[in-house]
Amino acid sequence: MSVKMFVAGALLLPLASLAASPVLAADAPVAGKPTSAKLCNNCHKPDAGNLRGHWESVAMKTSSIQLKIDDRSEIVKFDEEKVQVLNTSVKGDVEEMLRSIKKGHEVRLEFTEQNGVKVASVVSAKPPIKLSEEEKISLAGVEKLVAMGPEKGKYYLFDSRPAPRFKEWAIPTAVSLPFPEFDKNIDKLPADKDALIVFYCSGVTCNMSPGSQKKAKALGYKNVKVFVEGTPAWTTKNFGVLAPANLNTSYKDIPYVLLDARKAAVTEAGFIKGAVSFPKADAKSLKQLPKKDLKAPIIIYDENGKGNAAAVARGIIKAGYSNVIVLSGGIDAWKAAQLPLETGKLATAITYVPKPKPGDYGIEAFKKLVAAIPADTVVIDVRNEDEVGDGMIKGAVNIPADQIDQRVADLKDKKVVTYCSTGTRAEMAYHALKAKGLTNINFLNAKVDFVGGKPKISK
Repeated sequence: MSVKMFVAGALLLPLASLAASPVLAADAPVAGKPTSAKLCNNCHKPDAGNLRGHWESVAMKTSSIQLKIDDRSEIVKFDEEKVQVLNTSVKGDVEEMLRSIKKGHEVRLEFTEQNGVKVASVVSAKPPIKLSEEEKISLAGVEKLVAMGPEKGKYYLFDSRPAPRFKEWAIPTAVSLPFPEFDKNIDKLPADKDALIVFYCSGVTCNMSPGSQKKAKALGYKNVKVFVEGTPAWTTKNFGVLAPANLNTSYKDIPYVLLDARKAAVTEAGFIKGAVSFPKADAKSLKQLPKKDLKAPIIIYDENGKGNAAAVARGIIKAGYSNVIVLSGGIDAWKAAQLPLETGKLATAITYVPKPKPGDYGIEAFKKLVAAIPADTVVIDVRNEDEVGDGMIKGAVNIPADQIDQRVADLKDKKVVTYCSTGTRAEMAYHALKAKGLTNINFLNAKVDFVGGKPKISK
């Protein structure tokens, strides 16, 4: 079947076939490209015919899955009639099961190569870990211990996540003991083999805290528990803590909101750069915070970590926010670490701009682009042919997402921007072209609806 291209709704001749193009001859995977995320490698060895990473999205109209493997995305095709979907919470048809997998969930894809294209035969969502009730401790149990503190509660709380994750935030009173480095750091464990030890990591599917438990038991520790629900459960009802020295390093590339919970009269003598005055979490102040679905890190500090920051944090959490963090030791600890302070008046309005996905063109920039598309730019509508009848952006061309990697030769000297109805297939097309070696490419991460033939673009 020939593939047609549409420009502003008018049918053009098909592009030349690229089947024999030297550009497409590089369909085989690039040597050295990882097939398993680094986090997965803590418990699994990479094996042929398998991809391990974190779920990003599924596009049923193109039978495509987008899997995140560290800093790159892999696009894998599937046959809805043949693919097996395992370990999903929803049982039903293939579409229901695939759509039930949450973004960020760890997934294994078993695949075969068909004409240089990866086709998944098995999609296996990582199942919850299985431990006996005697081996586990509940969220309420951990909350009770943390409220008492290690001395009164007589416990040792260890964070089994990799060190960079601990530096972003941790459960109060926890000590970093990463599972991948457990054997090198057993000196952090208590001398008393009967002491209560609790390990936690990134949730019900994370194997690092159970792995740490197993290693501790092998060393002779008798009272070792796992907080299975881990960090996701903790953040829904409690705040985390962050060491002052880690704020600028761990959040160097992560946008966040910084709140000063001290009284306004005190702050002028010295505050952390970027902070906004936020002495109470009342209705008026809460309206300033970013939308909850953005899940912005909200970092709060006071005089010494024992003052108003905790109260403000609890108020924000009660309002339905997660990812709320208190700076350990407050401004006193910041000074003790010899970190710089600003003086003068603090800002009173919160500004938060989420970090865009790599390749995201941005809505306003896209609107400006399509108002007058330059000659060296191709705007591609990657929806299927049967979807473009309701309208297309003037000057755009239609190349369905599942065919776009066959058009590389025609696009390699152009600036390319893709769009679709939701942004999902546009992003998949972006990664498909990127994998073919194109570099001057972007996509629109937004919804595009057509009303009366005219585009309506929204987030």
